[in-house]
Amino acid sequence: MADIALSPKMVSWLTLLICYLIGSIPFGLLFTRLAGLGDVRKIGSGNIGATNVLRTGNKKIALLTLLCDMFKGTLAVYIAFLLSALDYNNIVIVTLGGFAAFIGHLYPVWLKFKGGKGVATYLGVCLGFYPPAALVFICVWLLTAFVTRYSSLSALFAVILVPIFIWLFMDRPSQNLFAIVLSFMSVIVILKHHANIRRLLTGNESKIGSKK
Repeated sequence: MADIALSPKMVSWLTLLICYLIGSIPFGLLFTRLAGLGDVRKIGSGNIGATNVLRTGNKKIALLTLLCDMFKGTLAVYIAFLLSALDYNNIVIVTLGGFAAFIGHLYPVWLKFKGGKGVATYLGVCLGFYPPAALVFICVWLLTAFVTRYSSLSALFAVILVPIFIWLFMDRPSQNLFAIVLSFMSVIVILKHHANIRRLLTGNESKIGSKK
C-alpha cells in the first residue's frame, strides 16, 4: 500500500481543525453535569465559563473549569508548534492555531455554536505564545477584580491592555502578527460582553460571588 503524504497546506488546515476542536470542548458544561449540578446554561448568565459555574456554589468545579478553558488555548498553541516547522513562515499557523481554539470556545460545534465569552481561552493562548502577556493579563484582572469585584470589567481591562503590552514590549519576529491577532480577539471578547457593558453602565452587573 502506498504511503499517503499530506501536503503542507493540508497539514496546516488539519492543524487548525484540531485546534478548533480542542477549543470547542465545553468543560464548564461537562464538569457541572458530572458533579450533579445540572446544566450550567440554565443558571445565572447562561454562560458555560468559570464565572457562571461559580454561581453553582461549587468553587472547585469553577476553578477546574477556569484552568481547563485556559489550558486548552495553551495546548492548541503547542500542538500547532509541533505540527508545523518552527520558522517565521509557519509561525502564522501557530498564531492562527491559538485563534482557532479561541473561536472554538466561542462557537463550539458540540453546542450548536453557542459557547462562552473566550476570556480564559484568550489567557491560555497568551500563555502558550508569549507568557509575559499572560502575566500582564493576570495582574490586570486581579487588580481590577480586587478593586471593583466585577469579573466582566476585569476581563475587559485585561484584553484592552494586553495587546498594547505586546506592541510595546514583545521583541520577536512574530510580534506584529500576534499583536494583530490578539487585538482582533480582544475586539471579539468586548463584543461578547455587550450585555455586561450595558449592565455595568446601569449599575446592574453582578459582582464576583453573586448567584444572580
